[in-house]
Amino acid sequence: MRELVVLGTASQVPTRHRNHNGYLLRWDGEGLLFDPGEGTQRQMLLAGVPATAVTRLCVTHFHGDHCLGLPGMVQRLSLDRVPHPVSAHFPASGAHFFARMRHASAFHDTVTILERPAEGEATSWEGEGFELRAVRLSHSLESYGYRLREPDGRRMLPERLAALGIAGPAVGELLREGWARGADGRVVRLEDASERRPGQRFAFIMDTRLCDAAFALADGADLAVIESTFLERDALLAEQHGHLTARQAGRIARESGVRTLVLSHFSQRYADPAEFAEEAGAEFSGELVVAEDLTRVPVPRRRP
Repeated sequence: MRELVVLGTASQVPTRHRNHNGYLLRWDGEGLLFDPGEGTQRQMLLAGVPATAVTRLCVTHFHGDHCLGLPGMVQRLSLDRVPHPVSAHFPASGAHFFARMRHASAFHDTVTILERPAEGEATSWEGEGFELRAVRLSHSLESYGYRLREPDGRRMLPERLAALGIAGPAVGELLREGWARGADGRVVRLEDASERRPGQRFAFIMDTRLCDAAFALADGADLAVIESTFLERDALLAEQHGHLTARQAGRIARESGVRTLVLSHFSQRYADPAEFAEEAGAEFSGELVVAEDLTRVPVPRRRP
């Protein structure tokens, strides 16, 4: 399963219809919980997602709407006796904030939290079949965006395998070793019977001004979550506070070759979500989702 479960879509102030931030990326056996704001536990319950699904906590920065759900989530992981270790990724400069929230109140602490702070311009970690990378963005507080990248693979071509006399166990040998002998004894290389299969990519870009790092994170993403706190008529305000407009989010997606763009982190000053779609759509012609709480967005099928 590869899908995004949107738990909350508000920015600094929640509304009657929008909870504070929260985004769970389900990626095969991993569950990456990005920016859990207040109420994340309840939103996960409403979405039908158990705490045991969480394997990584990923915090972009330590403004309250992006992290005040952490204490409850950590305690819930212990209450549910999550058996696996949970990695925690966050800006190293905010380690003191993480420590306070990790032990914000008394509880029976059973969960193993592996702290994996991000430092400098970029930090990477290896996962099971993917790389997770944090890249520094441009905000009023040190903030990092995240990029998940699956390595490129190979797609076997049945007609080529048949023509080269590769069948049965020899197919597995070709994949493992990079070469195998055909039925006539000739050496067949992997590239002779397959083609490149691009790995999938996911980007999570929150709380930032327009900057090169945002484009780098979104580059070639199959699915990208990009904040659009403001509309273009408030572009100056967005710049002053270190945020993007919906039009800027659309531009990032278009210039970076994103396939599906998810807009989120909306200011409470705007009443009509259609305006965000209209502005981003003026720049980006791919699949566009103006996120609502509890929206589920599948990662698109692999590129042909």
